[in-house]
Amino acid sequence: MKKLLFSVAALALTTGLFAQDKTAEDPKKKSDDVAKFKTESIDLGKIMQNNATTAIFEVTNIGKEPLLIEQANPTCGCTISDYTKEPIAPGKMGFIKATYNAKNLNLFEKHLTVKFAGCDDMKSITIKGEVIVDPNAAAAAAPDAKPVETLTPAKTEVLVDKTAPSKTATKVPVKTSGATKTAPVKKP
Repeated sequence: MKKLLFSVAALALTTGLFAQDKTAEDPKKKSDDVAKFKTESIDLGKIMQNNATTAIFEVTNIGKEPLLIEQANPTCGCTISDYTKEPIAPGKMGFIKATYNAKNLNLFEKHLTVKFAGCDDMKSITIKGEVIVDPNAAAAAAPDAKPVETLTPAKTEVLVDKTAPSKTATKVPVKTSGATKTAPVKKP
């Protein structure tokens, strides 16, 4: 009985010491403890429609160990990201690129989530701006377009079809050289 009691006590003591030693050795890290962004939000300003625009976020390793970016994921399909794949040495900088595909007109705000190795949390970074119509693209889209001339009722001429048995008058639009032509309707 003494051996059993002694074994249980030794097991409890060993487990408690191991658990304390493990927490002292590997505390939970936060992104803000190991990485510092130059800015967490970049305003791209006004960008032309259909022009992909890239923002580059600079991140500095403020920890004592190499910093590894595990993921940098956009929250939508209209943003593509790239980032430093190799470990960033303490005191050195890495990057995260966010490229926005400006298809839709209007204001936008897009977020990317960044996960650092050994950290429990994810960091959110933001790009924003406004997509506007490119006036040069609109003019270049139709270089051969000519203005359409609209025929007004003043530019009509009455034609009588003498071969038709009903001998009805028909109004037909005609292009004139600036003078207004009008003709009375004649019925035989």
